[in-house]
Amino acid sequence: MELTAEIDPKGAPMVEMNVLRGPDARERTRIMFFEDRGYRHREYGRTHAHSRKYSSLISIDSSYSSILGDVRSRAPETAPVLLAKNERLKLRVFIDRSVVEVFVNGKQCVAMRVYPGRKDSVGVSLRSQGRDAVLKSLDAWQMKNIYE
Repeated sequence: MELTAEIDPKGAPMVEMNVLRGPDARERTRIMFFEDRGYRHREYGRTHAHSRKYSSLISIDSSYSSILGDVRSRAPETAPVLLAKNERLKLRVFIDRSVVEVFVNGKQCVAMRVYPGRKDSVGVSLRSQGRDAVLKSLDAWQMKNIYE
């Protein structure tokens, strides 16, 4: 599956997309965007406007990705991403069997292997924390299996 979403965080400190989500949410892979919660930008000089700005973070968390007893979750994959003031969050997500890849605004990518145990863990959900965010668009495409 391929998903594209455009979200206006509207100052929400965290926006979360759950993929490979079961109907009861016991199984889900969490994609989380944390606004301005990363490190201070050091690649700019001290007088540059970005030197006082903190990066945002994108993270994939597999803590709830599988109900199977022999599947162990990994530490979240997290990477910094710098969004301009009032820049909308644009996620492009690819789910291919056990791989989840997330591209953020064409600037950053995180990926992780996950192993859902339920055949009905195919749902997607969104939420924000602390403030309301606005989902501007969401599109999904089912990809064909290259082996068939």
